Amino acid sequence: MAISLNEDVRALAEWPACLPTRRGGRKIHTSTLYRWALHGVRGVKLESLQLGGTLATSREALERFFGELARVKAEGPAFTHPTRTRPTLPARRLREIANANTAAAEALR
Repeated sequence: MAISLNEDVRALAEWPACLPTRRGGRKIHTSTLYRWALHGVRGVKLESLQLGGTLATSREALERFFGELARVKAEGPAFTHPTRTRPTLPARRLREIANANTAAAEALR
């Protein structure tokens, strides 16, 4: 959903003072809001809009963002990483390894 200008729109730098503090009473850093808007968290991006040279968001967009994060967390990961396996080597490299092993075995005879 796009941000409407009827919403309470402010620059990202203004929102840390309005948000709950983290453990230890520290405010959320402004760069965290930029990261949420540009890269997202768990596949969820904070809606934002560019106002001149300033990136901005709204209270309603923050509420939607936190609600979607809670929903994603409750549902579990959308995908799981496959177990890591040894990467497959190209056929040429496998032949080179086999030739080197043969040469080494002959040299030891």
